[in-house]
Amino acid sequence: MKKNCKILLLLVFVFMACTKKAELDENTISSIDSLSTYLSLANENNLPLSIKQSYNQKALSIILNQKDDSLNKVNLFKVANRYYNMSDWKDYLKTTKLILERTQKSKDSLHMAKAYTYLGDYYASQSISDSAFMHYYKAEKLYLKLDDQYNLAKTFLNKASLQYNEGDFFESEIAVFKALSSLKKQQKVNDLYYESYNLLGILYNEREEYTKALEFQNKALKALEDKSIPLIFQYKAASLNNVGFIYMKMGNYKQAKVFFERGLEQDKLFEDRASLYAILLDNLGYSKFKLRESDNLPDLFYESLKIRDSLSLSSGVVSSKIHLSEYFAFKKDTFRALQFSKQALALSRTSSKLINTLEALKQTAIVDPKNASKYSKEYIQLNDKMLKAERKMGEKFSRIEYETNEIKDQNSSLQEKNKTLIYVFSICTLLGLFFYVYKTQQTKNRELLFKQQQQIANEDVYNLMISQQNEIELTRIKEKKKVAQELHDGVLGRMFGIRISLDSLDKMDEEQAAAKRKKYLAELKHIEEDIREISHDLNREKSELINNFVVILKKLFENQRNTYPSKLITSFDSHIKWELVNNMVKINLYRIVQEALQNCNKYAKADTIKVEFKSEIDHLVLSIMDNGIGFNTKRTKKGIGLHNIEYRAAECKGIAVIKSAKGEGTLLIVKVPIDQKINLQTNDT
Repeated sequence: MKKNCKILLLLVFVFMACTKKAELDENTISSIDSLSTYLSLANENNLPLSIKQSYNQKALSIILNQKDDSLNKVNLFKVANRYYNMSDWKDYLKTTKLILERTQKSKDSLHMAKAYTYLGDYYASQSISDSAFMHYYKAEKLYLKLDDQYNLAKTFLNKASLQYNEGDFFESEIAVFKALSSLKKQQKVNDLYYESYNLLGILYNEREEYTKALEFQNKALKALEDKSIPLIFQYKAASLNNVGFIYMKMGNYKQAKVFFERGLEQDKLFEDRASLYAILLDNLGYSKFKLRESDNLPDLFYESLKIRDSLSLSSGVVSSKIHLSEYFAFKKDTFRALQFSKQALALSRTSSKLINTLEALKQTAIVDPKNASKYSKEYIQLNDKMLKAERKMGEKFSRIEYETNEIKDQNSSLQEKNKTLIYVFSICTLLGLFFYVYKTQQTKNRELLFKQQQQIANEDVYNLMISQQNEIELTRIKEKKKVAQELHDGVLGRMFGIRISLDSLDKMDEEQAAAKRKKYLAELKHIEEDIREISHDLNREKSELINNFVVILKKLFENQRNTYPSKLITSFDSHIKWELVNNMVKINLYRIVQEALQNCNKYAKADTIKVEFKSEIDHLVLSIMDNGIGFNTKRTKKGIGLHNIEYRAAECKGIAVIKSAKGEGTLLIVKVPIDQKINLQTNDT
């Protein structure tokens, strides 16, 4: 009986255990199903934000009760992604920090790197650039250790975008090329190739290297031929807009208009990316305005403004209002032009993007000429502030990289101190060698870039001079025709009449003929005066032809006086034979004056600037003097502007001398040789 009872009891225990296991399996399956459902609902666009947040929170609660393994971390990243899509930055940050905590505890380098990237995305969204850069840099170091080239390329692109937004274009370009180098080791990543080429196109457009900008934008469009790239991102419309923007900056508004129209033709553009749709509308409207096409204007500007305002895109709203101000200024509607420019200025001052304020100040100064000097002064101060901020941010990025490496070195094991010292010494030597090679290459690249830019600038100036020469030549031809017509229709006609009249004197008696002769002599005197006046006009025309370079300089000086408050005094030696000065010398002299005035405006804080052209034996001398704060020429490192001046003077086989001291102003003297023998031969002739 006891034996039967024991068997029965054992069967009961087995049954209960099986029932419990079945319940556990059902609960596990149920939780997995619930998690999948909650994550799916949290990503549903049609649901209200509060409902989506609730489902995401429920999903997070289930994940936190599960085992902390790789799958668990993957699910946590899904939750963070949904918070990011909702723009719920508080919960996104909280979830990402939790993931980082868990990955550091389990020493999971792959997910740790991803967590750093997510934190970088958070700080980038909040415009906290230094923190974003620091986390991207930490992710970069981990991906390098893991040799994860795909994610390394993505991290480089994140850094490049951040550096571009802060105006650090040179370092941004380096980061993009690092990304492309990593992508070469991958089989097929056309989406990242697109992002890389697109960003390079934008960078070169900012640096006004339009040929390169178009080249990379075309490469970006070619990368989009891969059908695996989702159409929802509207990358093609974005690239078409970027190409159009390049043409717009080149002044080719007709070609720009074609690309903006093609961008607007993309399917579901408004539904997928309303902000891009608004940009294309605004750019198309501006191109039409520049082409003086009135159809759909100013409706395109108003429609773009409405969309941007509804999306709270303050930078876009500022841009739309500036364009509306330009449009109404052209239409002579001064009230509305000033209204929109002041609205743009007020809004731009509330944002952190100084470039918006600069554009608004520039437009307001144009439509409000009475207060132009006030706006111009603010523009200069703000521009200097922006340049300093960009330089400071670039230095901060470099410091973050350095300090992050320092912290890692400090956390190294004390037991391997001697070995670490050897490693540090080796690394420092390699870094020094790398830094030297890098700096040398950087200097060569900058010199090459400078020469290319200078060549383009020289070509532009030369073309401008040729264009003005052609215009003057056309004017001269017209004047000659006018003179010929005056001589033929006026002077010759009158002389013919007098000749006929003089012939008739033979038929009159002497008394009548004397009176008539006196009258005809007076008429001949008037004709003589008319011929002398025509001769003077021809001489004046010749003088204007010779001195057209002086006219170009005077336009530069006029622009200087209208833009900056400092007093500008100019003088030209009348003995200079400008028609005998080589065009290349003229171009370089113009650029030297332009660069010197820019330096005075930026750094000198001068009340008076004096520009003087003098003729000496076999030399042409340009002197530019200001009464500004001055600088120590021995201690101060020469910037690219002063190097440009010296280079241009040397190109003309001349010399440039800079004399300055703190508190004593600055004097620039440029001495260029000219062929005096030609002058003497010309004078003798």
